[in-house]
Amino acid sequence: MSKPLDETYPVAAPYIQEAVEEHGEERVMEHYYGHLYPLGQLMEMPDKDEFPFYDPDKHDTMAEAELVEMYQARADYRENLRT
Repeated sequence: MSKPLDETYPVAAPYIQEAVEEHGEERVMEHYYGHLYPLGQLMEMPDKDEFPFYDPDKHDTMAEAELVEMYQARADYRENLRT
């Protein structure tokens, strides 16, 4: 992890570092919104484009509206399973 990310997100940085060490940078970038970003409910999480290994030519980011839509769809799916 870069020093600024550690300073800006001191609680989240260890989780991100652990995921990178365990799975690699590419997999973290690929599965960020599904696995790490939801931790934003508990702590402040960075956007993908704040990572030191983010490459705008290789990695996509989601707009806030897209994130809301994705999480709403997941909530609807879970509610459907529950009922």
